[in-house]
Order: sequence, then structure tokens, then C-alpha cells
Amino acid sequence: MIDPANKFPSRAESIYLAVKEMAIQFQFKPGERINEVELAGSLGASRTPLREALNRLVAEEFLVLKPRRGIFCRDLKPREMFELYQFRAILEVAAVRLACENATEEDVNELSSFLDETGPETDGRSSQELVAFDEYFHEKITVLSRNREMIRTLKNINARIKYFRWVDMDSKRHGTQSEHWAIVQALKADDADLAAELMNAHISRRLDQITAAVKESYSRIYLVD
Repeated sequence: MIDPANKFPSRAESIYLAVKEMAIQFQFKPGERINEVELAGSLGASRTPLREALNRLVAEEFLVLKPRRGIFCRDLKPREMFELYQFRAILEVAAVRLACENATEEDVNELSSFLDETGPETDGRSSQELVAFDEYFHEKITVLSRNREMIRTLKNINARIKYFRWVDMDSKRHGTQSEHWAIVQALKADDADLAAELMNAHISRRLDQITAAVKESYSRIYLVD
């Protein structure tokens, strides 16, 4: 997906964004070696900008470099997903505390309006759409922390766990919005402790829950074929 702030990306950036989206959606199978010649042909790209894009995605941990073997699609590992969720919870708990300090009444009202507009209904909406709503809500709270490093880091985490979250959302689609409302009410009350407690409970997952969702993710990845 092209960043709205960068409506006319360079050719190199467009290639990077295209390959990143393929990695996010696991269009490369877990553990699959990236065929650079084939990928360059499908994208209509020359090898130099493609190699730059691949190296960038290795640095961002969407792909894996194996010396003398090439670049591979990452695996979906339960422990890695668990650690990313742990990190996300720590980050967002800190962010919502800062948001309680820094957000204006207008900021919080905008969050309320967003929840009103998206509504409580989840039936008929895809997991991808619900995750997009959820990401917007959480990233908006992080924006209200006024900490740019938190925002940048959360966006990276969200991209790395996106496919997993599409699967995980199917088991949480009926509880997410009510939990969002509770967090907004805590923000309105300037109750940082309650907001932090609610955020942690909203995000946290046990390792066994993540392991089950990873297994389901693998089955969906390979069912595409």
C-alpha cells in the first residue's frame, strides 16, 4: 500500500512497496528462496533497484538473508510472534500513558468519531478491513503520544504481524470495538493507569493462543494454491 504522504513514489520506492506487500501477504511461501530473476520479470524491474528493495526488507526483517544461499521468505514462528506481541503491548501501554498527558479534548473526540463511523458491526466485513480499522485506531493513539519513534516502531511491528493478525482477528472480531471504546473513555477521563491496564489486556496474547493462530496461518497460506 502506498503511503498517502508519498503519493508519487520513485520507481525504486514503488518496487520496494510492491515486494513488501508481497512479503506481508506471504505471496512468497515461508522459507521459500526468492528467485530474483523471476521476481524482476514479474515486476518489470531491473536488478539493481530490486536488490536494493530486497536488502531493505532484510534489514526490516520481512525477508531473511542466508549467506551464500540467497534471500528467503521469513518463517512464521510462534516465539517470534509472541515476542512481537509482547513488544507491541509494552510500546502501546507507554504510548497510551503519554496520550493521556498530551492529547487534547479535540484529539480524543476525533477518536470517538472514528469509532462511531466504523460502528460496532463486524458481520460482512473482512478480517483485512477490521485489522485496517484496528491499526488506524492504535496508530492514532500512538500519534497522540507525540513520540515519533514510537509511531515509526509501531508501524513496523504492525506490518510484520499483519498476516497473523488477519487470522487472529477472526477470533476477536466481536470484542475489539467495545475494548476500543473503553480505552477512549479512559483517555477522556485522563485516567492513565486504567488506559494502560485496558490497553495491555486488549493486546496481550498467551503463547498457546499464538501457536494455534500460527498453525491456522500456515494452513491459509498453503490453501491459496
